[in-house]
Amino acid sequence: MTDRYSLGIVGYPLAHSHSPAIHQAALRAAGLEGEYLRYPIPAGPEGLASLPTLLGRVRSGEVQGLNVTVPHKRAVLPHLDRLTPAAQAIGAVNTISMEGEELVGDNTDAPGFAADLDRFLAQAGISGQRALVLGAGGSARAVVYALLMRGWRLAIAARRLEQALEIMASFQSAPGITETRITPLPLDPRELRFRPCSLLVNTTPVGMHPDVDRCPWPDGTPFPEGAAVYDLVYNPEETLLVRTARAAGHPADTGLGMLVEQAALAFERWTGHAAPRQAMRRAAETN
Repeated sequence: MTDRYSLGIVGYPLAHSHSPAIHQAALRAAGLEGEYLRYPIPAGPEGLASLPTLLGRVRSGEVQGLNVTVPHKRAVLPHLDRLTPAAQAIGAVNTISMEGEELVGDNTDAPGFAADLDRFLAQAGISGQRALVLGAGGSARAVVYALLMRGWRLAIAARRLEQALEIMASFQSAPGITETRITPLPLDPRELRFRPCSLLVNTTPVGMHPDVDRCPWPDGTPFPEGAAVYDLVYNPEETLLVRTARAAGHPADTGLGMLVEQAALAFERWTGHAAPRQAMRRAAETN
C-alpha cells in the first residue's frame, strides 16, 4: 500500500462524471491521502496516441489506478498485459491497476450491476430468472454477462441486431445462452413474445440528461406483468422509464447503485481497503 494514492478516470467527455466526487469521498472516509483526477482523452488518432503515455504512468507507479469510460473501454485492451476473466469475457475494461509487473484490466461493471441487482430484487421481492435487456452496446455486454453467469434466461432487444448476435457469440459457452433470444428495437407491442419476464433492464442511453423526456419503452405498452424495472441511466435521479414503471405499480430503480458498487470494487482493488459505500453513495447522490 502507498502513503498517497493518485487515481483517475480516462475517457471523453468527463465534465459530468460522478467518479471524482465518489472516489474523493471514499479516500476521505477511509482516512487515505490522495486525489482522483480526470484525464480527458478524446477518440481519434491523437487521443489514442496519448493513451500509452498515461498507462505508462500506471506502470511506473506514479498513478495507482485508472477507471476507463467511453470511448476507451475497448481501445485500452492492446496496451494491457492481462485481463481478468470478467474483462476477457465482456471484451471491455473499466478498471486498470498494476499487479506485480503486469498492467491488468478488470471490468467491475458486471459484478457492480450484480451486487446492486441483488439488493434491488430483494427489496422488490422478485425471484424469477427471466430478463429482457434493452440495448446491445458496451453496458449491455456487462449486464448480459452478469445475468448469464447467474443462470438467467434472456431476451435482448437491440436496434443493431448484429451487435446482439456478437454478444451471443461472445458468451456462447455461458450457461443459458442457448435460451437467449433477440428482437429489434424499437419494440413492436404486438411482438412481445418474450413475456413473461421478471426483470426489464435498460442499458441504452435513452432518457439520459439532457434528453430526459425520452423513454426506451414503447408509449402506452404495458410492462411485463410482475416485472421489476432497472434503468442503468442514473441522471436524472428519476428517469422517465423509472417514473412510468412506478406509476404502473412496478418496482423500479436507476443505475446509481451500480455506479457506486463498480466504483467500490475498483477502490478496493487499488487500495486494499474496504470501500466506504455509504460515503460513496452520499457523494453520488449529491454530486
